[in-house]
Amino acid sequence: MKIDLLGKKWLDIVFEGRNKSYGAYELRRENSNTNLKALVIGAVVFAFAVATPIIADFISKATSSTDEGLHDRITAIKLPPKEEKPKEDLKPPPPPKPKEDVVKFVKPVVAKKDEVTEEPPKVEDIKDKNLGKEDIKGDKDAPLSVDPPGNGPPQQEVVDDNTIYNSAGVEVQAGFPGGPGKWQSYLRNNFTSPEEPGLKGKVIVSFVVEKDGSLTDIKVLRDIGFGTGNEALRVLRKGPKWTPAVQNGKNVRSAFIQTFSIETPDE
Repeated sequence: MKIDLLGKKWLDIVFEGRNKSYGAYELRRENSNTNLKALVIGAVVFAFAVATPIIADFISKATSSTDEGLHDRITAIKLPPKEEKPKEDLKPPPPPKPKEDVVKFVKPVVAKKDEVTEEPPKVEDIKDKNLGKEDIKGDKDAPLSVDPPGNGPPQQEVVDDNTIYNSAGVEVQAGFPGGPGKWQSYLRNNFTSPEEPGLKGKVIVSFVVEKDGSLTDIKVLRDIGFGTGNEALRVLRKGPKWTPAVQNGKNVRSAFIQTFSIETPDE
């Protein structure tokens, strides 16, 4: 028996005795309709794509022709400008004001001799005399008054600067005579460690270098005991004066912190 593959009878043969509600049977049964729909839709889309440039060109030409016609109509009804009649009997505008004041100049007139009312003074008459607006007769016997001398301009009060500056925040830092090496040598030679075997630690002391170089306000910040703090105070108090710090050309007070490293031998 000859089977038409394009028809639907062969589907019944293939799916004979099987579940025809299965999706594959319905897909194959509707395959021809699906292909026809796809062909129609594709043709419509293709025709629209091909016709789009033609439609766009037609719309642009129609729009340009409409604009040209409208321009011609507007040009045809354009009215000429209205002529204004010149106004009569109008006063000219006043001239602009100058930037600077102008004073009226009066032309000098030479008067006759008999019309002169006052002769100008001679050079001999004004010699060693003060000039003024009118003649005043002086009195040679009048007492000479002299204003008492003033106190001059007020003097500014000098305020003593007692601010304690940080050692790193001044123009010239305070220092021990001879430099840091001499200062460390002085501490080693004068500090006496306690007789405590195996003692190890650091004693920290703060102090202020005054304007005259003396050390004041000596305080123990950290002590490891066995008299080490008191020994550090003694060494600093008996030490020589320092060179004071300088700020704005004047001696000022400055703060320092000194550390004593202590280590005694074991027994």
